[in-house]
Amino acid sequence: MPSWAWLLVALSLAALTANSTGAVAYKQSERNCSLSPPYLPTTALNTTLRLQDLRKEMLLRNVAAYIIPATDAHLSEYIAPRDARMAFMTGFTGSAGTAVVTQTKAALWTDSRYWVQAERQMDCHWELEKDVSISSVAQWLISEVPPGGEVGFDPFLFSLKTQEDYRLNLDSSNRTLKSVPVNLVDQVWKQRPPVLLYNLTRLPDRVIQRPWQMKVEHVRNQMRDNPYEPTALLLSALDETAWLFNLRGNDIPYNPFFYSYTLLTKDAIWLFLHTDRVTEELRVYLNASCVGSLCVQLRSYDAVRDDLKAYVAEPGVKVWIGTEYTNYALYEIITPEEKLMTSSYSPVLTTKAVKDETEQRILRDAHVRDAVAVIQLLMWLEKAVPEGKETELTAAQYVNKCRGKQKDSRGPSFETISASGPNAALAHYSPTEETIRRLTVDEMYLVDSGGQYLDGTTDITRTVHWGAPTAMQKAKLLVVLSDILSLNIFTVVFFSLSLTHRLASQEAFTRVLMGNIEISRTVFPSGTRGVNMEMLGRRALWEVGLNYGHGTGHGVGNYFGVHEWPVGFQSNNIPFRSGMFTSIEPGYYKENDFGIRIEDVAVIVPVNTKYGHNYVTFDTVSLVPYDRKLIDTTLLSSEQLRWLNKYYETIRRLVAPELDSQGLKEEKDWMLKHTEPFVEAASSASVWSSSLTLIALAVTLLRNII
Repeated sequence: MPSWAWLLVALSLAALTANSTGAVAYKQSERNCSLSPPYLPTTALNTTLRLQDLRKEMLLRNVAAYIIPATDAHLSEYIAPRDARMAFMTGFTGSAGTAVVTQTKAALWTDSRYWVQAERQMDCHWELEKDVSISSVAQWLISEVPPGGEVGFDPFLFSLKTQEDYRLNLDSSNRTLKSVPVNLVDQVWKQRPPVLLYNLTRLPDRVIQRPWQMKVEHVRNQMRDNPYEPTALLLSALDETAWLFNLRGNDIPYNPFFYSYTLLTKDAIWLFLHTDRVTEELRVYLNASCVGSLCVQLRSYDAVRDDLKAYVAEPGVKVWIGTEYTNYALYEIITPEEKLMTSSYSPVLTTKAVKDETEQRILRDAHVRDAVAVIQLLMWLEKAVPEGKETELTAAQYVNKCRGKQKDSRGPSFETISASGPNAALAHYSPTEETIRRLTVDEMYLVDSGGQYLDGTTDITRTVHWGAPTAMQKAKLLVVLSDILSLNIFTVVFFSLSLTHRLASQEAFTRVLMGNIEISRTVFPSGTRGVNMEMLGRRALWEVGLNYGHGTGHGVGNYFGVHEWPVGFQSNNIPFRSGMFTSIEPGYYKENDFGIRIEDVAVIVPVNTKYGHNYVTFDTVSLVPYDRKLIDTTLLSSEQLRWLNKYYETIRRLVAPELDSQGLKEEKDWMLKHTEPFVEAASSASVWSSSLTLIALAVTLLRNII
């Protein structure tokens, strides 16, 4: 066999073993509690003293178990460091989970995104329960808490549904929930971070179409028109108050929110916040010195429960709440039942979901500038990665630096997911000094990042491959295949096995892209629910037995939350209407190997149809090209290919002028190169198919010989 053929064998073996080698190193960073003494990685937190102190507090209040959710009093997705009670007790810093402590045991429940992370961060005092259902937590409590025992919880950290689900699961077992208004973790957290009293800011007029007074009157009109005749509306979600008054803060990482509640009646406005952070300028802006229907009465943040209780005690009142974001501590004092009116979401959230003309325009503008930053990242990585010095962490830092240079930048909108090879198989992995991988031309790389700008919030994911692997360049493959015939059968098999992995990753990428395109190009009646369209993003994957385990999209705000409810593709999201922004993000993840996600933000816009009226479609506002090497155009339909070429025309039309204005000629050339139109490859498809058949025959022949 020629010497170069042996080299091909060696390279093939290296490709086959590279992922398994990475997986071994990956697992060594996790705890092993079966050893004596247990093995704990440096990332694990020693929780011995914290558990001892908490158990003392539990004894003082006669609770046999204590539940610690991963949220705050506003049921926020992202929380401030001072509200990270679950992380303080367990060491686990994932965004989703529930911890439970008894006098003898401690356990954490979280979903599959975070199992590996939990094993890296928790010590052996904690059991990991690979479930997220309340019924699973309840069954564990029933097995660990004796009959008649009480299970304590902080009512400010429980939603209405959470409390009801626990109650239903525990009632028949002779174990009961006990509301403990004083948080027990706070009692043992001696160095709990304080509230950072940064000044609040109002949005400048150039990014506002509706002043806060107009918004208040619009919401009041919805209250008046409601047949259940509410006299007041309680706003608990942080983005509700921020949106209503066109105010922003920075109490919550990555989200421009501030601790607040609002009680809006037909003739009064009560704003509960830390009043010492309100400047004199803001007091004038809010009409805080007068008494009237458009005068904001500033109240202490901690007074909300007492003031709400006093209002409910008045005759003839009825308080409207959105059950998704109102905590149980406020809900339980709105009694009797005839003084309560509920809906899943408040009228503020449903109104905010539809962007006005100004919000749509400036959010589109923000995505143009954001595209410049992402293009800078991808162009830099394309040159830097082959040198072998860059890591997942340096890439994340670089894209944050690029965004920081853009006009009106306010920082990242979430912690960047920068993941190579097997790390990308964890859908929500973020790099740390302990887990980072060096970026290499031999692995696929996924970067999910976003920015906060004064005029909008962005979220975009691209998956790329910098090498020139044989299977990624079909034309080159055909040349190499002609030489394979001169090799012996074992070389062919090694080559084909290596090629199978490469082909699988390319096909998976293309099918993920097909899902993104299928949703993006769909025309549908206004009022259609996202959950009824979600399968379009999965169909191309399902056809070959692939799938992904996360949602297909979420709402996006205007200098707000990157995950803005209630828009999206889940069953509890509201129907799509023109003016809503949502992400579209199908993916595929091969455990310990690679991860693929393609995410764009799109706005729902009206569309003219031949016969029907009131139809809409998606208009993609993310403006960064996909990796051409990973797209197998032979899998795309002609409609999908036309959509892709039209999208690339849009990128050129909108991003090129911005690159010119910033004097970024090299970046413009890169963008133009990567947005060249695709042509249908019908003729080459048959050759490609024949080539794959040749490889398949070689594998079959070996099996017969063996």
